[in-house]
Amino acid sequence: MTASIKLIGIGDGGKATLNQQTTEWIEQSDVLVAGERVLAFFDTYEGQKIVIKGGLKQVVEQIQAATGNIVVLASGDPLFYGIGQYLSNKMPLEIYPHVSSVQLAFARCQTSWQDAKVISLHGRSIKGLAQKMNGEKKVALLTDEVNSPNAIAQYLLDFGFHEYRAFVAENLEGVEERCRHFTLEEMKEAAFSPLNVVILIAQETPHVWPLGIEDEEFSQRKPDKGLITKKEIRVLSIQQLNVKPDSIIWDIGTCTGSMAIEAGRIAKEGAVYAIEKNEPDLANCLENQKKFRVDVTAIHGKAPERLDEFPNPDAVFLGGTGGNIRDLLTICSERLNEGGRIVLNATTIENLAKAVEIFKELDLHVHIIQAQIARSKPILDMTRFVPLNPIFIITASKGEN
Repeated sequence: MTASIKLIGIGDGGKATLNQQTTEWIEQSDVLVAGERVLAFFDTYEGQKIVIKGGLKQVVEQIQAATGNIVVLASGDPLFYGIGQYLSNKMPLEIYPHVSSVQLAFARCQTSWQDAKVISLHGRSIKGLAQKMNGEKKVALLTDEVNSPNAIAQYLLDFGFHEYRAFVAENLEGVEERCRHFTLEEMKEAAFSPLNVVILIAQETPHVWPLGIEDEEFSQRKPDKGLITKKEIRVLSIQQLNVKPDSIIWDIGTCTGSMAIEAGRIAKEGAVYAIEKNEPDLANCLENQKKFRVDVTAIHGKAPERLDEFPNPDAVFLGGTGGNIRDLLTICSERLNEGGRIVLNATTIENLAKAVEIFKELDLHVHIIQAQIARSKPILDMTRFVPLNPIFIITASKGEN
């Protein structure tokens, strides 16, 4: 029978980072659970050892089958991107955190961190980092061997994050601790230990684009400029998509990428997937991503082909109708998550009628906005209005009224 389970945070310096009480708990325990690197600090431990390696499910089963007093050791604060939450959901335990690696890194940098954005790239994709950190004055990044300081520097340079300087803290509290300041160009070329934390501090106020970016700011195909969802329609369509911070969004026929970029700036913790059949337009989309610092997945293809490569969406945007509209809308409806929305922009009453008919056949709730917008234009010392093409913004909802 298990008497107690204690989850204790430990630093990279090993036993020296523990206090007297936690040291006694470890010495008096019957079972010690930790990763291989941490267990190496306790080579003279005489009780049972359980190695945390691979999935946690098997480790939990071993802990639950063990008897006596159990101590689980984890690096830093186990509740800060650690195993603490997972274990506490599976068993009763007491948690005694150590200082987190981010807290130590900011201390070495001698910089306050209450206003810092903390992002973990450890075991995660770097995709989407651009929109997560754009506009932040301080950013702390937890790294791994793939998302190393070198890879991070290259990524940030690709997206034009030249306003940041970096501070890299390696092997914190260990015998090989090392802390250094870098420009991004320097960080790209330097060598680092696998155990490190990257801090980025803006040297000037980062530029943040407003909702409703001016059409002229986007790279567009020439001489056929105009293949873009106009600013005012873009804002109305974004609102109809009901984009949330964690939304998964499809942009079908992305062209310049204007809708994908505006949506991606809102869904910073989600993801945007875009498809475009024309390669020159896709090239403009990729260029615009770098300019506006929004990292979306954009591929070449004609929907509904290749949509099976995307995860199920919470929102789908179609800038217009096409020859395969029925098949396309059917697939979008089938893949759409419950409570999700499809927004389609139509310019003719025929396409409006066809889209509404298909949506109703698919048992979706339909809402339509007719947008008639004109922009002011100076003429001599006076002002006149130039109308944009009228647009029908059709919203089809799944599971909501």
